[in-house]
Amino acid sequence: MRYIFRLPDVGEGIHEAEVVSYEVQIGDEVKSDQVVIKVETDKAVVTLPTPVDGKILELPHEPGDVIEVGDPLIIIETEAAVEEEVVETVPEAAEPEKAAETAEPLVVAEKERMPSAKKAPRRVLATPHTRHLARELGVDINTVDGSGPRGRVTDDDIKNAVKAAPPVAPRIPRTAAVSHEASTIGFDFEKYGPTRREPLKGIRKRIAEVMVRSFSTIPHVAHGDEADVSELLKVVKQQKPMAEARGIKLSVTAFIVKAIVSALKQFPEVNSSLDEETGDLVFKEYYHIGIATDTEHGLMVPVVKDADKKSIMQIAGEIQQLAEKARSREIDLEELRGGTFSITNLGGIGGTYATPIIQHPQVAILGVLAARKKPVVVDDEIVVRTIMPLVISFDHRLLDGAGMGRFMNYLVSLLEDPMKMLVDVI
Repeated sequence: MRYIFRLPDVGEGIHEAEVVSYEVQIGDEVKSDQVVIKVETDKAVVTLPTPVDGKILELPHEPGDVIEVGDPLIIIETEAAVEEEVVETVPEAAEPEKAAETAEPLVVAEKERMPSAKKAPRRVLATPHTRHLARELGVDINTVDGSGPRGRVTDDDIKNAVKAAPPVAPRIPRTAAVSHEASTIGFDFEKYGPTRREPLKGIRKRIAEVMVRSFSTIPHVAHGDEADVSELLKVVKQQKPMAEARGIKLSVTAFIVKAIVSALKQFPEVNSSLDEETGDLVFKEYYHIGIATDTEHGLMVPVVKDADKKSIMQIAGEIQQLAEKARSREIDLEELRGGTFSITNLGGIGGTYATPIIQHPQVAILGVLAARKKPVVVDDEIVVRTIMPLVISFDHRLLDGAGMGRFMNYLVSLLEDPMKMLVDVI
């Protein structure tokens, strides 16, 4: 029996992946759960195991090929009956005698092949991306004839259906963003000089999509403040030897995470999200803090889960581990998901002000800039202190300037008084 192992739907809007490498060759015998291929999604490199035992018959792609969810990854010959999926034969248009030779096999659910007194509903083949496009454009995908292999409905089929007949207007939430046509259509970049082109793909493409969605959906407002971190830096310096003895790089970011968690508990609306489909405000009773990490492949945001239940030292160790995994592209997708608030620390690069873009569907992100020694007035005297600029971008649909000002005041009070953080942060 020929079994087609297809690119699975890994969720969160991921509808395509790039083939990195095959871990097997044609003719190899493989066992169930053996890793057979590495693919790069728009977030991370993922290893995929085969769900069946068998012999590799075909490797239909080359490294660098971009494939969609549902496309064949590997074709395997297996002797055992496949419990969930079997290979069904040919399209009706093929001649019966040539069907087995010419038709591309199609994987379908076993239960759909069972006879029934009722006529089975039409099964539409389409990727999650195409289904999402149909919903966005108000097209009933069940009424569209597919032009792709085995009758698969493609994006072009959906767009042609829109042109052929006016679709039913989709339900648009009050908070939905207005879509815009591509602004560079027809623009001749080569008119004024030589250029070099590279495809926008992988993480860089995902960053572009996420940023456009976030900035066009969320009305951003930024609030800036400064924290005197002179005492905090002394604590970090004092505790570094103990951290290093445990193999941990202690940083200011770990303290900021702990302070942020306390502030989120004081201001739960900042740890919320807007359900744009129902219009509900969702208050999260868990505290998963995303840490923006600069990698050679682009910005990634690993998430420290349940930061409220961890010590500053534990948080520092986890930030270090996640950053290393992100930079080596060995991070798991689940370690990039579920954040309720994010921090982007630009202190190591420099700068005095920034306006970070919120990670949709979160409602705020904190930007941390480079701490510098500055003359300031303390008790009517001019002294030199280490001052750290802070900027928080927030969703003005849900949060107001006055409330975020109070949020920042509370956060600054913790960063300026490490002892308060020790005795008052829960």
